[in-house]
Amino acid sequence: MTPESSVQRSPSLLDASCEVYVHDLAALSPTDATAWGIPGFEGELQDFSPDYWNAIAERNRDMVADVDAFDDGTDDNDDEEDFDHVDRVTADVLRDRVCLDLALHHQGETLRLLNNIDSPVQTIRDAFLVMPRETSEDLENIRERLSRVPDALHGYCESLAEAASQGRVAAIRQVEEVVSQCEDLADEDSILANLGLEAHDPVVAEAQEAFVRVAGWMAEQLAPHAPHEDAVGRDRYEQFSHLHVGEFVDLDEAYQWSLEQLHDIDSQQQRLANELYGPGTTIREAMKKLNTDERYLIRGTDALQEWMQGIADKAITDLNGEYFNIPEVADKVECLIDPAGTGGIFYTPPSDDFSRPGRMWWSVPKTQEVFHTWQELTTVFHEGVPGHHLQISAALTESQNLNLWRRLVCWNSGHGEGWALYAETLMKELGYHEDPGNLMGYLDAQRLRAARVAIDIGIHLSKKTPESAGLWDAAYARSFLRENTSMNEASLSFELNRYLGWPGQAASYAIGQRLWLNLRDEALAQGQTLAQFHADALSYGSIPMSILREQVLH
Repeated sequence: MTPESSVQRSPSLLDASCEVYVHDLAALSPTDATAWGIPGFEGELQDFSPDYWNAIAERNRDMVADVDAFDDGTDDNDDEEDFDHVDRVTADVLRDRVCLDLALHHQGETLRLLNNIDSPVQTIRDAFLVMPRETSEDLENIRERLSRVPDALHGYCESLAEAASQGRVAAIRQVEEVVSQCEDLADEDSILANLGLEAHDPVVAEAQEAFVRVAGWMAEQLAPHAPHEDAVGRDRYEQFSHLHVGEFVDLDEAYQWSLEQLHDIDSQQQRLANELYGPGTTIREAMKKLNTDERYLIRGTDALQEWMQGIADKAITDLNGEYFNIPEVADKVECLIDPAGTGGIFYTPPSDDFSRPGRMWWSVPKTQEVFHTWQELTTVFHEGVPGHHLQISAALTESQNLNLWRRLVCWNSGHGEGWALYAETLMKELGYHEDPGNLMGYLDAQRLRAARVAIDIGIHLSKKTPESAGLWDAAYARSFLRENTSMNEASLSFELNRYLGWPGQAASYAIGQRLWLNLRDEALAQGQTLAQFHADALSYGSIPMSILREQVLH
């Protein structure tokens, strides 16, 4: 198939409809508008009420109807100019993504949305992270949006209450986690108090008081109805898996595959531990030694930020022109420290016009001052180049061929996170992890992602543990995660709660990576070069892997 980036085309009627769709979604969800870089909604905030979710669903229905109407019209006229190849891919992706969103809404999943990482409390909090603070207008936008937080939280509670009346409540573990996050946001030194507004601005206090009220309501009114069971069951999990992976996954086969991957990675790490510190050295002992090795230590966030930036810049310089053609507008990624302090590392994409650059954030816990580069080198490649920054930037530069929805809005984790893990493996294949300490870190990251598949599927499908001694539960999953990762206890707890409350997403990383590697092998077997494969595959934007495979392979 010819890469979409090699064909110049005029926007179609479907493209125009998608453009309107994106702007309508931006008006309904101003935090998304901020994330996408669409101006005009900076001071607004959706209220997360049942009416809000219904409005999103109604707009989604209209978009599907538009797709069907354009498709039917093309069938009647048999006019390829009305509905070209790009449109056909867009239509397939829209039907897959939007119809699945509608199904989940119909089943009440939007109303009950509550977990420790991807629900309205985090959406509200994180919206302020990417808002500029340089001008008086910027600060007024922050102030205006902050003034809307109480109404947004009230609407959110209305949705949760309606879901609860239908017997749909998140597990108690997730309720308690979000209660804690609300209490943290109400703290006098929280992110809300550090947005650049004047000290003692009343909107800050009002927003914080709203989080206090929500925490109290959740603890007193919602928690008594929350189930103690974390598992969502096979039926719900299959839908979440499709949502996140962008493919129908044989869950039982994926579970068994993950256990085999863990066994293989363990063997590689054991050989590496012996190479690093002599025969008989266990993997855990080797990691402890690496954590005290001055070659892999950074002290202080300033030095950490400088190290991240240096690695990211070098990767762009090294890879550009040989394995990738990196657009000039994307030849820089900003590396920053996130004040939220959750312990994770994440990426926020550029705006559509690149006026806001792509940014890699390290969310450093307040007490952490020492950082271990052997663990995190691979993560910089994951979040920066050739990972998320290159992947997302490549789609954004396809404005001649991809409409706004495809290049800016459409996203699924199996494609996106799968690519980022593929990027880690590619850098290993290209020799960037030859240092044995860094190679141990790469394998540690791969092991974590394989463990996620086992934990995610094991928990939510209530499978037997690998030892067949019982069924997966949170206690076993914690022990399993501790055995298969080197992360500290605070990060481990956050990660485990994430898997328990966001079913299907964590497993999509390794499953997506597997799909990407298989696709690459098939493309190379057909005669494509590595650079051609990268250019072609990234030109479609983040689309479901099953649809991408149809386009990439001849």
